[in-house]
Amino acid sequence: MNTDDYINLFDELDDNEQTENFINKDKRRQRFPPRHFKYVRAANAEFLKGQDDSSKSFRFTYPAARFEEWWLLESIGDFYEHKWITDVLRRVKGGKEASVYLCRSGAAIDSPLVAAKVYRPRSLRNLKNDGQYRTGRADLDADWIAYEFQTLEMLHAAGADVPKPYAMEKNAILMDYIGDFGNAAPTLNSVTLDPGEARLLFDRAVWNIDLLLSNQRIHGDLSAYNLLYWEGDITLIDFPQVVQPETNPAAWNIFLRDVTRICQYFNAQGIKPNARKLAADLWTSHGHRIIKEADPRYLDGEKEEDRSLWEKQKVKYMSFKFT
Repeated sequence: MNTDDYINLFDELDDNEQTENFINKDKRRQRFPPRHFKYVRAANAEFLKGQDDSSKSFRFTYPAARFEEWWLLESIGDFYEHKWITDVLRRVKGGKEASVYLCRSGAAIDSPLVAAKVYRPRSLRNLKNDGQYRTGRADLDADWIAYEFQTLEMLHAAGADVPKPYAMEKNAILMDYIGDFGNAAPTLNSVTLDPGEARLLFDRAVWNIDLLLSNQRIHGDLSAYNLLYWEGDITLIDFPQVVQPETNPAAWNIFLRDVTRICQYFNAQGIKPNARKLAADLWTSHGHRIIKEADPRYLDGEKEEDRSLWEKQKVKYMSFKFT
């Protein structure tokens, strides 16, 4: 018997199929024994699937539609790979620019639940008048998501009432979830406060506005719709349109609008603040000047005074733009 014959013999003796068929020679032979390539391939596939922690293996609880599922995998698949999250449970908020999803956190985060803010594809976003917010941004000019994440990091470190940011990947930001498993925190506009609580929360909102200003930031779209209310506390959210007061010529008007909107809500709760005086006091306390911005619709081109005002405003705008 040559070497090849010995090798074949030992292979046959080691083969469970051959042994089983010899012992049970009166029984029907196995059609696909355990060592058959079909069984081996299936077993390996199950093993590899269990070892695969890439985004391709990410299957979540939330029953997303086909396009939404694809966009979620594209946007937050890296969160899964890096063990920031293990599941997407449901969508808690939908919007024109982004949607927020409740996620079960992974080993990298202590909190059991986190929120993933997933931006819509750029072509489907609808942030109105975004030019006035972009003016004066020295960096991250075209990247709203990175700018919002950077702002959250800075403000959270400064002690502002904002969600703690954990990570940013592609089209999404992962941050603290405000609420519990059953309910997300409602926005303040849907809440009616008693007088005592209204005063406390108004003071806290003003404190946050002042803190933002001391860190050279204006929210840019602040209102009761962008304040979450949970267990007696407020949380400021949504910062993609944040502006810097020293580098945006429309900063005073944007700041005044933020303060006015907050005052309008608390006015309905029994607090009677003077919005313009409050805004002016906060603004000037940080060394900023109140600049009246002329609207060209109300200027008369035949009047030298109006033409002069418009020319000065254009010069100032251009200096801001290219600073």
